[in-house]
Amino acid sequence: MKNVTSVFWYALVICIALVIWGTVAPTHLQSLSSQLTTFISEAFGWYYLLLIMLFLAFCIYLMFSRFGNIKLGKEDEKPDFSTPTWFAMLFSAGMGMGMVFWTTAEPISHAFNSPPRFEPGTNDAIRQSLQYSFFHWGIHAWAVYGVVALVLAYFKFRKGYPGLISATLTPIFGEKSMAGMPGKLIDTLAVFATVVGVASTLGFGSAQINGGLAYLFGTPDNFSMQLLILAVATLLFIISAWSGIGKGIKYLSNINMGLGFLLLFVLFLVGPTLYILNMFTSTLGGYITNFFDMSFRLSPLNEERRTWIDNWTIFYWAWWISWSPFVGIFIARVSRGRTVKEFLMGVLFVPAIVCFIFFAVFGVSALNIEQNGIDAISAYSLETTTFGVLQHYPLGQFMALLTIVVVAIFFITSADSATFVLGMLSTNGSINPANGVKIIWGLAMSAMAAIIVYFGGTQGLQNMLIIAALPFSVVILLMGGSFYKAANYEVEKRSRKKLTKEKIKNKELSSDKKIN
Repeated sequence: MKNVTSVFWYALVICIALVIWGTVAPTHLQSLSSQLTTFISEAFGWYYLLLIMLFLAFCIYLMFSRFGNIKLGKEDEKPDFSTPTWFAMLFSAGMGMGMVFWTTAEPISHAFNSPPRFEPGTNDAIRQSLQYSFFHWGIHAWAVYGVVALVLAYFKFRKGYPGLISATLTPIFGEKSMAGMPGKLIDTLAVFATVVGVASTLGFGSAQINGGLAYLFGTPDNFSMQLLILAVATLLFIISAWSGIGKGIKYLSNINMGLGFLLLFVLFLVGPTLYILNMFTSTLGGYITNFFDMSFRLSPLNEERRTWIDNWTIFYWAWWISWSPFVGIFIARVSRGRTVKEFLMGVLFVPAIVCFIFFAVFGVSALNIEQNGIDAISAYSLETTTFGVLQHYPLGQFMALLTIVVVAIFFITSADSATFVLGMLSTNGSINPANGVKIIWGLAMSAMAAIIVYFGGTQGLQNMLIIAALPFSVVILLMGGSFYKAANYEVEKRSRKKLTKEKIKNKELSSDKKIN
């Protein structure tokens, strides 16, 4: 295959070995990976909390620093996509189908199954359930994506480096090192995290769509049906990938944002509208007020609370880190031509606010049903939680069907985006990887997803993703340092040039005065 590098083969061999391991000994894979995941959460929980806050502080600093006006591209370049399309693509790639289900399942879990601080079902637990959902899906997550995407966009579009994770570390380690084995190992880690993460999501997503269809129409809820869903989705995202990023992902992202907001608006109108507005306002205030307390909370003296933090907050922070190569590369690709300040403002705050709105409407609608004793939503499986909520409101059938469509499109855009990113990493950072390479990665991810669904190895592979996040977190730290070094040199060089020009101009003016 043209332009394919050794990273492709390294990652492919590792992924095949992992799938074989999960197929032959799924219990062993899950047991060993769970032990490692538990150890990481307990031993490095403090590290993850401090790290994510450092990324967030770095983003805020860059927005208002002298680096804010640096363009992610050449000085005369315009953005490739309109602002609304850019926002839609950010959101579709960054959160995807998980948003549709976790917006009901997470607040319900925090309120009735496993509250972060209070007794299940109490008013305090219900009040904090939405606050912690905001916390987990808000600007902390987008700060991780923002750092990775910013650094990649800067080095690719402004400096002309290859679109590779390893290339961004050249100012620190040198070109020879990053073009050699150390750089290949870094890129292989990024490919591995992307393949396993997206394959897990595809396997999980097919189960969710199957669960929704079974709940609504009584279709079989089994592996054969999930395999059929995977096959249809694979065909669709391959067609989308073939059409290119400027068509397939762009159009699907716009369509999905429109449908997603239609679903949101309908539920807002037919649901507990006033309760949603009151809870959103109160929760937003609680989120802002308790921002630093939640951000640094570890509960070292309370084993039960610490377990909750490990299972939720630490898990989420590691999850966002592990997804950052995939989402970061994609965001970088669609953000060419924007300034650092514009980029970070958009990436940090707009998707986070959209997440808050979705959680408020869906989450409060779910809480309202359980609070009033209409149905025990907390007893539903994740696959059917949203559908269980929607059935209790007017236009429930319409909204449930629309939900399946939205999830399906998110399914396709996530896979499409991933094939593009994997294609870049496999072809030395090409921003237009060959269709053949993208299709091979798409088929590989779908095959892995099918095996995951059949053998029930999802948890083991998700654990592997969390494990991969630990070394990659160090890579992100180095990326931030590399960006600062390169951008600082650029700004200082520009300042010296400006100062030199001013001195020359002043000398010329002085000479003219003397002559006159």
